[in-house]
Amino acid sequence: MSRITDAEALRLFQSHDLNAIGAMANAVREAKNGNAAYYILNRHINYSNLCVLDCDFCAFYRRPGEEGGYELSLDQIVEKAKNALALGITEIHLVGGLHPTWKLAHYVEMLRALQALDSRLHLKAFTSIEIRHFARLAKRTTDDILATLRDAGLGSLTGGGAEIFAPEIRKQICGPKETADQWLEVHRTWHKMGGRSTCTMLIGHIETFEHRVDHLRRLRELQDETGGFTAFVTLPFQPANSKLAHLPGPSGYDLLKTLAIARLYLDNFDHIKAYWISMGMKLAQVALSFGVDDIDGTVMEEKIFHMAGVQTPQQVARAELERTIREAGREPVQRDSLYQEV
Repeated sequence: MSRITDAEALRLFQSHDLNAIGAMANAVREAKNGNAAYYILNRHINYSNLCVLDCDFCAFYRRPGEEGGYELSLDQIVEKAKNALALGITEIHLVGGLHPTWKLAHYVEMLRALQALDSRLHLKAFTSIEIRHFARLAKRTTDDILATLRDAGLGSLTGGGAEIFAPEIRKQICGPKETADQWLEVHRTWHKMGGRSTCTMLIGHIETFEHRVDHLRRLRELQDETGGFTAFVTLPFQPANSKLAHLPGPSGYDLLKTLAIARLYLDNFDHIKAYWISMGMKLAQVALSFGVDDIDGTVMEEKIFHMAGVQTPQQVARAELERTIREAGREPVQRDSLYQEV
């Protein structure tokens, strides 16, 4: 089967035949992953929403002293992880705002304290935007920062901060944030160090279909180069409580179509994930027939999307994840952070 071109991907986005696109994506999904649908026992910890940036699309960030701002102490972070470990989790997902005063040593101590709880615990932490923030604070190179964090227990990088790569869109929705090339370079560096990461695309704001294809192309090219991405995640823009609250956000139809097209276009990716916490469990369940083979995990607590108005539960039990997958006609497979069966 020949690789889908950018022009073909654009025609798929312009098409209204969702069922045909979904059927094609489902065939690719089953060729890659059979009937398996993956989930993980994980715990999200958003350590602080204090941030030096003020991206228009973001409802999570706060300035120091602003109502709704918070920061977790190291003891609080460790306690959350300890309680989650007692429930059998295998991964901590750790991200936050670009804190205005915390130094690199604080993040190193955070990782070491979490790793000390259980050496088998996988720490999936930080976006590439955070990594570059740490490098600026410490006046050190990105690869030096990544090596330091890896030595402290960093297992893999998260895929956040990508939003949409097109510079004209980034300028409008997240102007202070790093460029697409800078985002990609952090992941390239991490991959060349032997690390793995996920990647994302934020849809349903002011981007066009052409911008989405451009975004996917850049991810596919980096994956051709490094092979370091484990999964791709489509994130729906949540307009409530942001400076872009006048925008509607994506429909369920648009989310399913984008996930399906991603499965068709990203032929060098093993996994396409539906992040149920942002799109709802029912739509994530349907996505299992539209190219998706992973619905993430137990999560337990999530602040970024919920501060933007998402009404999904904060956590689900393993039994509910497995029931959701089986109802979709798939076979649930518990995985670790690198997609090894647990």
